[in-house]
Amino acid sequence: MIKKSKFVAYFIIMKHFYHPDFKLGILGGGQLGRMFIQEAINFDVRVYIMDESEVAPSKELANDFTFGSITNYDDVYNFGKDKDVLTIEIENVNVAALYQLEKEGVKVFPQPHVIEMVQDKGVQKQFYKDNDIATAPFFLIENRNEISSYITEMPFMQKMRIGGYDGKGVTVLKTEDDILTSFDAPSVLEQFVDFEKELSVIVARNEAGEVTSFPVVEQEFNSEANLIEFLISPADVSAQVEEDAKLIAERIINKLEMVGLLAVELFLTKDGEVLVNEIAPRPHNSGHQTIEGNITSQYEQHLRSVLNLPLGSTDIVEASVMLNLLGEKGYTGKVYYKGLEEVLKMKGVKPHIYGKAITKPFRKMGHVTIVNKSLDSAKQIAKTVKKVLKVITE
Repeated sequence: MIKKSKFVAYFIIMKHFYHPDFKLGILGGGQLGRMFIQEAINFDVRVYIMDESEVAPSKELANDFTFGSITNYDDVYNFGKDKDVLTIEIENVNVAALYQLEKEGVKVFPQPHVIEMVQDKGVQKQFYKDNDIATAPFFLIENRNEISSYITEMPFMQKMRIGGYDGKGVTVLKTEDDILTSFDAPSVLEQFVDFEKELSVIVARNEAGEVTSFPVVEQEFNSEANLIEFLISPADVSAQVEEDAKLIAERIINKLEMVGLLAVELFLTKDGEVLVNEIAPRPHNSGHQTIEGNITSQYEQHLRSVLNLPLGSTDIVEASVMLNLLGEKGYTGKVYYKGLEEVLKMKGVKPHIYGKAITKPFRKMGHVTIVNKSLDSAKQIAKTVKKVLKVITE
């Protein structure tokens, strides 16, 4: 039961965000910001975006758009200093500026200490170890030469500690010969996990300390691009695995005392153990299906959490499968969605186009969610959509 004091806090912030001068800022203007704004409109919240691209997907939807670099101290500080709440669309932001803004009274969610930790995969892995949160065995190295010390522990996934995203900055090391093409940079050497499935839990926490998790989803990856290809909700896992995964996600967000939305990617091993892979303190690709598939979308939940509003119900409305729309290999240029009209005729198929004018191989151009009373039917329709709908050039 929520205490009376929390209701008072909710009421105060609600009056505040309805005020015409209230400003919610987002660092980054890609598709995640675009979908966030679409939900914010329903709450009449004015969203301000900063991005370095003049054709950022969020530009036309934002109340105001600032051209600037989210990694530059002055740009971030000057953008954020007149905002009531400042949040992020991607972790690669200038944390020093966020610490200063927080010191000056701007509400920065997720907090700078969370973003700083997530930016370094080595610090992130050490956090799991220090807090007895199950994760794959790992070693930290400073450069390529140090890999030789761990040859007997191969195979590894080498992950650059700083700067990797969407499958970039990750490479497989199976033999000593692979060291020649490894990253010569501070990295995590993560031992291979004999996993059965890759899972994800999205969890949210507001300032009042209320925490809510979405049901566990399954992720199937495009092996070539190392990006999510299909997302399946609900995951085909036991009640115990569901509970374990949610408890891990909630433990992490509470331990960090984080305010906002946190995506927790997990491995389910073949012996039934749930291990943390990585986290992302923002809306995430593994939560896109919540727009149609759940009572509250991940974007609305993120909005509720950073405004300290009561968190919404995460219950599933219907089974759903999300398909990422990636640019086809061999096509770079002005985008054309071949087969879009055909898939629009299919029952329960909901395309989301991100507003990117130029496509290139494996670029995220949109996604499609398929909702159905039957998860098996949703999966079959998703496979058909993948065959029919192609992101190519005109």
